[in-house]
Amino acid sequence: MKEFLRKFAKEKRNELNMEAKSKILREKLIKTNEYINSKNIMLFYPIKNEVNLIPLIKDKNKKFYLPRIKGNNLECCSYNINDELSDSCFHTKEPVCEACDKNKIDLIVVPALMCDKNNYRLGYGGGFYDRFLADYKGIKISCIPKELITETIYPAENDIKMDLILFD
Repeated sequence: MKEFLRKFAKEKRNELNMEAKSKILREKLIKTNEYINSKNIMLFYPIKNEVNLIPLIKDKNKKFYLPRIKGNNLECCSYNINDELSDSCFHTKEPVCEACDKNKIDLIVVPALMCDKNNYRLGYGGGFYDRFLADYKGIKISCIPKELITETIYPAENDIKMDLILFD
């Protein structure tokens, strides 16, 4: 069932004006208490028509981080505008600096293909974020177009529930 949902979500996302949706979602995110009260925020570099939150990095009152893949796991790395980025094995951009402790991050914005009404997200199927978030104590948010909210994504035991799902 999850493979069907992934295929549907990718096709649906291609029909949407993701630039406009991203702008709305950025505006909604910065108004949340979770964002306002966070000093250290991990975003993700968008791939394949994903929600683009990268313009938030211009916020001088926050410290931003991006994920980096190392083997089967994610690491978080500090990121500032114009820092060097390299291409990852998944054709996204990732920092080349030293990794840091994820538990210094107050808020992680987690990418999703779809989300459900119980705050579970559907990822690409590699389990990177579920492993990364398994022992994370901070806030977890996904930002997604309303067209990609579904009743259930049929979460597995190891799927990590988000604290908040924002949609346009």
